[in-house]
Amino acid sequence: MAGKVDKGTRDNSELVYVALGGLGEVGMNCYLYGIGPPAQRRWMMVDLGITFPEGEFDPGVDVILPDIKFIEERAKNLAGIVITHAHEDHIGAMIDLWPRLKCPVFATPFTAAFLKAKLSEYGGRLKMPITEIPLNSKFEVGPFGCEFVTMAHSIPEPSALAIRTDHGTVFHTGDWKLDDTPLIGDAANEKRIAELGEEGVLALVCDSTNAFRDGSSPSEVEVAASIAKIIKGAKRRVLVTAFSSNVARIRAVADAARASGRTLVVAGRAMHRVIQVAIDTGYLPQGFRFSDQQEFSYIQPSEVVALVTGSQGEPRAALKRLSEGEHPELSLTTGDMVIFSSRTIPGNEKAIGRIQNNLARMGVDIVTDADALVHVTGHPRREELRKMYAWVKPQIALPMHGEIRHLKEHARIAREAGVPQVMTPINGEMVRLAPGKPQIIDEIPVGRLFRDGRLLVPGDSGPVKERRKLSVVGLVAVSIVLSRKGEILADPEIAVDGIPEHGAEGQTLEDVVLDAVDGTLASIPPARRRDPEMVREAVRRATRAAVDAVWGKKPIVKVFVAVVDGK
Repeated sequence: MAGKVDKGTRDNSELVYVALGGLGEVGMNCYLYGIGPPAQRRWMMVDLGITFPEGEFDPGVDVILPDIKFIEERAKNLAGIVITHAHEDHIGAMIDLWPRLKCPVFATPFTAAFLKAKLSEYGGRLKMPITEIPLNSKFEVGPFGCEFVTMAHSIPEPSALAIRTDHGTVFHTGDWKLDDTPLIGDAANEKRIAELGEEGVLALVCDSTNAFRDGSSPSEVEVAASIAKIIKGAKRRVLVTAFSSNVARIRAVADAARASGRTLVVAGRAMHRVIQVAIDTGYLPQGFRFSDQQEFSYIQPSEVVALVTGSQGEPRAALKRLSEGEHPELSLTTGDMVIFSSRTIPGNEKAIGRIQNNLARMGVDIVTDADALVHVTGHPRREELRKMYAWVKPQIALPMHGEIRHLKEHARIAREAGVPQVMTPINGEMVRLAPGKPQIIDEIPVGRLFRDGRLLVPGDSGPVKERRKLSVVGLVAVSIVLSRKGEILADPEIAVDGIPEHGAEGQTLEDVVLDAVDGTLASIPPARRRDPEMVREAVRRATRAAVDAVWGKKPIVKVFVAVVDGK
């Protein structure tokens, strides 16, 4: 079911692939496929996700989104967005960025319901045209013939995407693993994957996240059994934190609570949202029962299991507030247990470490995947990758979704599997897949947008860049009042923030600044002080140099010069 390409332009038509996010990083997945002659390409986007800030490197940032300027400028040629599954790193930027594109959206039933649930939180202001595609079904997105192929992952309905064109078929895996007993949903459709391989696949664009891990991933059923055993043996309260989207893990914790005679309590808006979507789409039973967080403190310690958000150290999530003693309904004490049923996303290590240290100070027992089988990722290990290459037999391998080291290791595995052409492009490098030998033919602008409160700001030149500098060198503000004749009408005023109070010899930094300002003003003749810009720059330079001489750092200096009529 290849899409149609105009006969008049077929001769110079190309099939190209480029990522706006997801190559060279974990998260922020956003991939583009283009077909047609260079000046008339039609495009399809696969996924539009976010990644999370890296602590002190992104001060004040809530989430990070891909800069989609390239496709935004070509939005009239964007046939649609296909979402492979409902994880935030694949769907999380849709609310913020779809209004810039205004194109059709295609997703499986659970993913569509999840996206609609997120849209409902905005009061229906966004009218996003979402086409619900049944599992393992074929559909068309402009000139692209598409087919969802069910995979296994840590969320319901993960789907690979077979993309058929006149130039050949691309198999885009999305996130996947092989799990014959996934607890929720179906196992990967291995039969259909092998059939596609027999039909012939031009390129395999494949998940790289676990390329360094040997063997195959354990099953969700094994994780569920392990969690049930731990909860049954616990003496007091048990709190489990996991990715809110992991419906299989939610069910496993609920089953473990019931088997041990405990009451399940759920805390966190994201967890409530996913549970409701899972009930609505049939992945959790209509009678799925749990108590809200307000009831936690009224249940005997040996009779409660709490399922909470915050496994990645998110500052506003339930676990973070609980660990700091600031949660209004939840609290823990000596002998209680917290199970981290998740894997740390790179960049979140410090935030999670702080939470775990706070819990340890409370006397709480902590269980992680280093202690017991309480988590398994949804990504393929080396043996699973080898099986995928044996089934698909692609002509070209393009590792995706991973840091550079993951992509390079995945490329090594692909070469060992006998793939003729292996490439590891990074974000912005456009690859011509066909016709001819695959090669990088262009480099497009890519970058990051930061969600800063209610606003989206640029990542390379916006306010966050200034905050990074402020966090290292502090700020000095100087206010000067001059007459139009250049007379000094008042003593300069200063304010310092984030700067040491005293130098090594005991002098105050404020006095150092004042001396520098007074000395600079005195050295400038009144006639030259009529130029406020010259005064501002001279004072700024002198202040920076004076503080640097004492502190060894050059602060950000802001000088305000007010010119008024003198007496």
